[in-house]
Amino acid sequence: MVTVHDVARAAGVSISTVSRALAAPDRVAPHTRERVRAAADELGYRPNRAASVLRAGRTGAYGLVVPDLANPYFAAVAKGAQARARERGAGLFVVDTEENPDLEAEVLTSLAPQTDGVVLCSPRAVDRALAVLGERPVVLVNHEADGVPAVETDHAAGMRRALEHLRALGHRRIAYVGGPESSWSDRRRRAGLAAAAYDDVDVVALGAFRPQVEGGQAAADLVVASGATAVITFNDLVAVGLVGRLRARGLDVPGDLSVVGCDDSYVASLVTPALTTLRVDLRAMGRAAVDLLVADDGVTAAPLDVDLVVRSSTAPPTPAPAAAATAAPTETLVPGGTP
Repeated sequence: MVTVHDVARAAGVSISTVSRALAAPDRVAPHTRERVRAAADELGYRPNRAASVLRAGRTGAYGLVVPDLANPYFAAVAKGAQARARERGAGLFVVDTEENPDLEAEVLTSLAPQTDGVVLCSPRAVDRALAVLGERPVVLVNHEADGVPAVETDHAAGMRRALEHLRALGHRRIAYVGGPESSWSDRRRRAGLAAAAYDDVDVVALGAFRPQVEGGQAAADLVVASGATAVITFNDLVAVGLVGRLRARGLDVPGDLSVVGCDDSYVASLVTPALTTLRVDLRAMGRAAVDLLVADDGVTAAPLDVDLVVRSSTAPPTPAPAAAATAAPTETLVPGGTP
């Protein structure tokens, strides 16, 4: 049986260096780390993780709590977090709370003792969640709380890029279909839209909707009634539902209405027309969250960049589609560019 002593001899380093290179690679010089890994691979060495965590008094696992694992956004974040945990020799428990704040607190009560820390991705009741976790290491994704490290998306920059794109195409009345009222990301996007205001552009908010296909279907008629020639949606799933409902009404995208999604999940390129959307490296987000959790030093990562991906769902406006006789109830988020 190959032991850590064999790897140390083959790599020409100490046993402690081998341990650090395999368990905490960031603490070892790159060339030494690669030499240790090469020796371990050549010899077929596999560290005894169970013994390591027992000696350290830790579980050797982390937790990731997401509101909806069926949403490709959270699935991609989970993929990145899982890959990084594996690289660090740890396990990862992924829990789906089904957009339910009560369930979020409940699962954390049982998850916390089984892990060395938890990543809360877009939590719906962050104060309750932090109270349950107590002093246990925690990292927030797309949320913020005093003294808690976080990985965030630059939502303001994303909204600015979406508005710039639509305005350049000639759109002057743009709707925003929001997500859940409890969503921190939705609040940041609304603030970003207000901050990116133009004097010649009206942005109208159409309320809160479920962050799934059904939410977009429910919002579509309100978008048409608002007189907007373009719409930005909370995520790609909402955009997919909205496009489907518009098509059922005989309207064309982008001929009658341009649509911009958010997240650039895999569905964005599968729907017809392919969605113009805002892209964030979601796997990088998951990896960064695990790195912060392992470091446990209270540092917050710099906001992740947002890029605009232009596809077929946006075009210059044509005469506005026929709207209902009675205008839909809307909130003017940015009337004529005035916050």
